[in-house]
Amino acid sequence: MKHPTPLSRRTLLTAFGAALASVPLLNPPAASAHHAAAGLDDPAKKEIAMRLVSSAENSSLDWKAQYRYIEDIGDGRGYTAGIIGFCSGTGDMLDLVELYAARRPGNVLAPYLPALRRVDGTDSHDGLDPNYPRDWARAAEDQAFKQAQNDERDRVYFDPAVRQGKADGLRALGQFAYYDAIVMHGDGSDPTSFRSIRRRALDRARPPAEGGDETAYLDAFLDARVWAMKQEEAHSDTSRVDTAQRVFLRAGNLDLRTPLDWKVYGDSFHID
Repeated sequence: MKHPTPLSRRTLLTAFGAALASVPLLNPPAASAHHAAAGLDDPAKKEIAMRLVSSAENSSLDWKAQYRYIEDIGDGRGYTAGIIGFCSGTGDMLDLVELYAARRPGNVLAPYLPALRRVDGTDSHDGLDPNYPRDWARAAEDQAFKQAQNDERDRVYFDPAVRQGKADGLRALGQFAYYDAIVMHGDGSDPTSFRSIRRRALDRARPPAEGGDETAYLDAFLDARVWAMKQEEAHSDTSRVDTAQRVFLRAGNLDLRTPLDWKVYGDSFHID
């Protein structure tokens, strides 16, 4: 989505997902009833996660309306588009359009593949303007393109975040905190990446899988996340943590049970 290391992010995220896929899930203590609660990959919880992210990224709970979204938000990553903010400058948009072309040869976006390969790692629109935004919106009317967006979201962001959250013994809220962080920051070796945010949290608290208190660990993780956000002007408004995730944590809602009430950038949202 909005990532601090566009040149290295594509390779690092692919390696990150592959590495996590081989990590056995750690087994937190089974005595407490809350361990039977649904994880973020439960369909109802996943829908909540999509709406929470959309409230922050698009000021709307209607995340499915974002398949056609595209604009340059001036963050140095070229065009940002789709349900998870695929960026022309960070490689994930290229991966998406390549997948779509493989599934639907000759689609309206396929002619832009050479340009997308050229601008990868830059904020350039060279070869994309003036018609790329129009054609992206046209592609978004195709169910195959919507499914490709879903699949890339899961492969690169959602599935690795949930797997790591489960490995750390976290419930749905913690898994969501990981997901929201990797969506915004990507992963890599830089100090504001998801991996580095998690490492900062581990320096202060132990996760439940290591016998730590879940609330204390998530407090440490959210503190580290806020620090990372403040390192970049485009992310300096931390309300998606302060008046959303932190609100749920302070209420003890570690399972992301509805109803949920939160604010982002001053706007109020509610899920029954």
